[in-house]
Amino acid sequence: MLRQNKKKSEKPANQKGPVYLQNRRKPMFWFYTILFIILAILLFTRYGYGPREISWLEFEQEMLTQNDVEKIEVINQSVANIYIKQDRLSNSKYQELQNKFTRSGSGPHYIIQIGSIENFEKKLEDAQINTVSEDKVPVRYVNQIDWTNILYWILPFALIFLFWMILLGRMTSKGRTGNLFNFTKTTAKITTKETKSKITFDDVAGLKEAKTEIMEIVDFLKNPEHYTKLGAKIPRGVMLVGPPGTGKTLLAKAVAGEAKVPFFFLSGSEFVEMFVGVGASRVRDLFKKAKENTPSIIFIDEIDAVGRSRNRGNFFQSNDERENTLNQLLAELDGFGVNTGVIVLAATNRADILDKALLRPGRFDRHIYLELPSKEERIEIFKVHIRPLKKAKDINIDELSALCPGFSGADIANICNEAALIAARKKRNQVHQEDFLMARDRIVGGLERKNKITSSKEKEIIAYHEAGHAVASWHLRHVDSLMKVSIIPRGKSLGSAWYLPEERQIVTKSQFIDQICATLGGRVAEEIIFGDVSSGALDDLEKVTKQAYSMVAYFGLDKEIGPISFYDSTGKNEQQLVKPYSEDMAQKIDKEVHNLITSSYERTKKLLLDHREELESLTQLLIEKEVVEKHELERIMGKRKKSSYREEKQHKEKQHQ
Repeated sequence: MLRQNKKKSEKPANQKGPVYLQNRRKPMFWFYTILFIILAILLFTRYGYGPREISWLEFEQEMLTQNDVEKIEVINQSVANIYIKQDRLSNSKYQELQNKFTRSGSGPHYIIQIGSIENFEKKLEDAQINTVSEDKVPVRYVNQIDWTNILYWILPFALIFLFWMILLGRMTSKGRTGNLFNFTKTTAKITTKETKSKITFDDVAGLKEAKTEIMEIVDFLKNPEHYTKLGAKIPRGVMLVGPPGTGKTLLAKAVAGEAKVPFFFLSGSEFVEMFVGVGASRVRDLFKKAKENTPSIIFIDEIDAVGRSRNRGNFFQSNDERENTLNQLLAELDGFGVNTGVIVLAATNRADILDKALLRPGRFDRHIYLELPSKEERIEIFKVHIRPLKKAKDINIDELSALCPGFSGADIANICNEAALIAARKKRNQVHQEDFLMARDRIVGGLERKNKITSSKEKEIIAYHEAGHAVASWHLRHVDSLMKVSIIPRGKSLGSAWYLPEERQIVTKSQFIDQICATLGGRVAEEIIFGDVSSGALDDLEKVTKQAYSMVAYFGLDKEIGPISFYDSTGKNEQQLVKPYSEDMAQKIDKEVHNLITSSYERTKKLLLDHREELESLTQLLIEKEVVEKHELERIMGKRKKSSYREEKQHKEKQHQ
């Protein structure tokens, strides 16, 4: 089958591009050639070898009175052609005519612009009175068509026409030739049974719930009688919503590969053009073709490009091309009948900005939310992407999936590809577990830059900073497990502590506070050891401040403020210039955030002072080796203690009693 398809698409080696483009270039080539020849002739005639225009004074004194003129022809009562006698052309004053083509011919040799026939005849008669010869110069009047002037009139319009042909030709979609205004047609690509996608549902790992609903739609198109006999109606639209890289477009490709019906797919930005009305026209043409090929499926990727809410961003304009396109899309989605067999799939990662009229039942009846994969789903995704690799026996997929929490399917695919590149860079025949770990570090932290730190003093400060993070997080129960510590610069960071995050859907107040303390560990370690602090904790302070404000103003975890949340899920507060709370409440929030951070700072400082020996030992090992693994951390600090903030508080209360 592959060989047959290849033979059908074979073309001569000297042929470049598709056949329809070859046929299209031939008439355009001849058009350009003819236009160039006409322009060259005009310039050749006017400026190269045409007769020179002279004044009446020059004509009278140097030619007419010297009896050099053979005859005069008045063309269209506006121009007089002067013919010089053949025996006088050898005179030195006519030297310029020797390089003209008129030298070997009969002329005309010069031209004169005349105002009126009566005035010209009178001046000519008066001038010939004083000539040496009594013979009068014959004058003949001729009416003829001046093609040169006509071509000079036509040429600007021809150039304008050529410009529009090139402009509209580029806007015309590939494969549709012959009609100059095809840019108003849809640019959707159609997939049929013969050209269907090779991706199936077996290639989509994880997403079990989403696959179930999508497969139900495909099954409805294949076996509609099974559903219609019970009175069920096919959903008109399905909206796929989720973070980037979670597999929305991949699901659509799987539908195109599984469904045995025509599949139209395009991006939402393809509806928007510089010409008014093109977007709405393309929407109409798209649904027209889909209805002609029912049952069929339409997939619109990144629908937020055209489906943006009409209440956003339209303060200074009363009409917008995107809004007209959206209105036409709304009409088409709600326009076809109950069982016409046209299903619309759409994907977006910004469902919050979509118009409410677009999301209502009857247009998009089903909303499928694709979340970041869990550990079990990441294992399935790894198995899919590792399949084409030449992998070694030491690969542990369970460990890899555990080391990649919060990774999307696209991130995992990138890790597998990066691991293969790293193995190839090392001249290996197989991809090992070490290559995957290096790929994960490369993607998360960035490229290693070992030569970035040149000063030994800076290296020491960074080592103490990262050791402070490690020691603080090691003795705090609610902080994620520490895997390794490194002072090798990666990307923009000068050092890093690598954790194994736990997968949880909610975060308690104790977990928030322990995370803040662990984040402040680097700054606290600098103050304890050097008695001074550096700018290296900027990223840590930014994270801590945002986290503290979230605890107080969003999650309602502060006792003084109480269970109040000022979080706005609609995003309307972002467009307002004022805060959603009073100035008095703002002062209270700032005060509680300050108290929360300072109390966590003092707690971390006490913790590191109690374990200063471990801090010193870990720092020296970091300076020596630059990377410290988990087993070395256990050798320095022992097994991780299970002590929480609540247990410490209860212990203090017992001591106080």
